[in-house]
Amino acid sequence: MNKKKVFLNVVFLTAIFTVTVYSIFKGEDLREIIDSLHEANGAIWLIGAACVLIFILSESVIIHYLFRSLGTKSRLSHCCLYSFVGFFFSCVTPSASGGQPMQVYFMKKDNLSATVSTQILMVVTVAYKLVLVLWGLVILIFRPAIIMKHLNGVMGWCYLGIVLNIAFIVLIAFALFKSSLAEKMALAVIKALGKIKLVKNTDRLEKRLCSSMKTYRSVAEFYKTHRLVIVNVFLLTLVQRTVMFFVTYLVYLSFGLHGDSAVTVVGLQGMISLAADMLPLPGGMGISESLFMKIFEPIFGEITLPAMVVNRGLSYYTQLLVSAVMTVFAYFIIGRKSKAERKIK
Repeated sequence: MNKKKVFLNVVFLTAIFTVTVYSIFKGEDLREIIDSLHEANGAIWLIGAACVLIFILSESVIIHYLFRSLGTKSRLSHCCLYSFVGFFFSCVTPSASGGQPMQVYFMKKDNLSATVSTQILMVVTVAYKLVLVLWGLVILIFRPAIIMKHLNGVMGWCYLGIVLNIAFIVLIAFALFKSSLAEKMALAVIKALGKIKLVKNTDRLEKRLCSSMKTYRSVAEFYKTHRLVIVNVFLLTLVQRTVMFFVTYLVYLSFGLHGDSAVTVVGLQGMISLAADMLPLPGGMGISESLFMKIFEPIFGEITLPAMVVNRGLSYYTQLLVSAVMTVFAYFIIGRKSKAERKIK
């Protein structure tokens, strides 16, 4: 990632964070919020933080499992570092766009094939999106009254989340299973843009496209020949995401609230994640807070804002800080190893 792009991401992240904090806390009594936080059971928050860690490390298990399924040796400890790196850059870049490129970067420094790494991360991404889509579809098809009544006023965001995620999955599926047609169409677009001078160096883009399509073909072959592996990855991802959504129910319990089931709270949090997932905002910042305030106000009542602060503090900022620290470790552990190997050569 070049310095200019890093700078722009930092500026964008800071701007979104500033606007979010201002819009949420404008006119609020900070003393009342602090008092509410003091009255909550902080020990339960530690369980929530543990769930966040389990969420991150679950991806490590999935990545390690996929490497083994492809006959590639990988160290589970390093897979953990890849996950921390991925989640850190996903937290600070729009639409989590920076996570996987940085994971591939570290995997390459660890002497793992970029093609295999990209193939694995693509499987992880599709499973990640598919779980969200199926989560939303189950709720919107069966429409459980206890959940739907809390979604009034935000259904537009839920439908937008489903449409964007389905569009993403369909696009990936088209590239995977109709790769020849997808390649011809993409090449035609590149040539057309080159003719009207909107794109320079079309030859380089065409080479990169052809290289990418080889990866898509290998992923498609993997889906066809490792169906049980794909099912297992989907189930592991379902557990992974549910553990993260469960953090909100732990926040609910920490404030001494009762009466609403874990299914209701977890289901609603899943819909927030679905709505915010594909929006070009780092970590869904801004929209996640807004939707939480609207959806959970009938459940948390007067302490909705303190509850939101704790929930986002655990699910996003704890994830961000822990991943940031471990990303530094990844630079030292994997980066130094790579430099040492180059010196030996």
